Amino acid sequence: MSAAPVAAPSRPLRVGIVCPYSFDAPGGVQFHIRDLAQALQRAGHEVSVLAPADDDTPVPEVVTAAGRAIPVRYNGSVARLTFGPRAASRVRRWIEAGRFDVVHVHEPMVPSLSMLALWLAEGPVVATFHTSQERSRALQVAYPLLRQSLEKIAARIAVSEDARRTLVDHMGGDAVVIPNGVYVDTFAAAEPDDRWRGTPEAPTIAFLGRLDEPRKGLEVLASAAPRVLERLPGARFLVAGKGDDGRDAALEALGPHAGSFEFLGGVSDEDKASLLASADLYVAPQTGGESFGIVLVEAMSAGAGVVASDLGAFRRVLDEGGAGRLFRTGEPDDLARAVLAALDDPAGTRERRERATAFVRRFDWSAVTAQVLAVYEMAVAAGEALGSPVAPSRTESAVGWLRTRRAAGGEGA
Repeated sequence: MSAAPVAAPSRPLRVGIVCPYSFDAPGGVQFHIRDLAQALQRAGHEVSVLAPADDDTPVPEVVTAAGRAIPVRYNGSVARLTFGPRAASRVRRWIEAGRFDVVHVHEPMVPSLSMLALWLAEGPVVATFHTSQERSRALQVAYPLLRQSLEKIAARIAVSEDARRTLVDHMGGDAVVIPNGVYVDTFAAAEPDDRWRGTPEAPTIAFLGRLDEPRKGLEVLASAAPRVLERLPGARFLVAGKGDDGRDAALEALGPHAGSFEFLGGVSDEDKASLLASADLYVAPQTGGESFGIVLVEAMSAGAGVVASDLGAFRRVLDEGGAGRLFRTGEPDDLARAVLAALDDPAGTRERRERATAFVRRFDWSAVTAQVLAVYEMAVAAGEALGSPVAPSRTESAVGWLRTRRAAGGEGA
């Protein structure tokens, strides 16, 4: 993976990153943390990631496995979490051994390693919030119990405006919005695979996501497919992701059209990039619970035309439709309309692809890491110089601190 050099703070930092979700079944948050750790290492910093994982689960070298997780239903998905006294002991030993300049916890409101690390950390703490929900009883119940611990957070990051709004609505305060990162050049350089290339008469339409999570929208795509196939009977739907129950439900819904769907199972990072570079369209039919849309950025980086549901997070990633087509969330007929419009208008689709190629640069890790490092610098300054007239207090918003630095000519926001 390649990225432009990132300007580092005045000295290398020792950074401890806490992942709440297990690497036994990695998803967007885990991949974000893995890639952030790698980007920070390339910038010259010492990084350790603590995450749930079984002893025999392959994990990146930067990850310290914290033991088995249990599946818990959360935000329309299944989160695999580790919590309890034994996990707390592991977190304490990891913090003591790491002697970190800053501890970066992800989703600290979830009962997980992140919550334990927030309780146990004594130095500067940065927190990233990924969740997007209009109403969450769990967050409303948890906030009064965690209010004192949340005051230890020196800086808050939200991965999108939707995640920031969830944070503000449920806990008050504010956060600086720093998007998820993508190695844009890696996807842009991916080689197409002839197995997944389409033709005007037989275009290929790709979908990636866990098949057994209804909010990923596979059933919406399956319901839209017959209308697409009426116009383009040779169309092929390439479905990548795990989840036998979701696959069986989709096949049942497709009936006589089941042969148009090719289930690829889980794919490697390399195959994912190649699939996105090969397909005529990438379709994101998610129905809710999405705070960003990292796979849209990956598809745009690979040069795929994108069709996505009009969730707020997706609209922003697609530049309000300028970098891809949108359809009404959860409506198969409108999804079919958008897919056919994209395939019938190659010039318009090409124009959106070209706009996307420029738009995605703001999500490249070279840009994202610089912003994260600016937040770390703020948090470390708060820990080292409390009471100084030029340093932020522990309760000062990261937003205000970064705006002050930008006005003074500093890097970051």
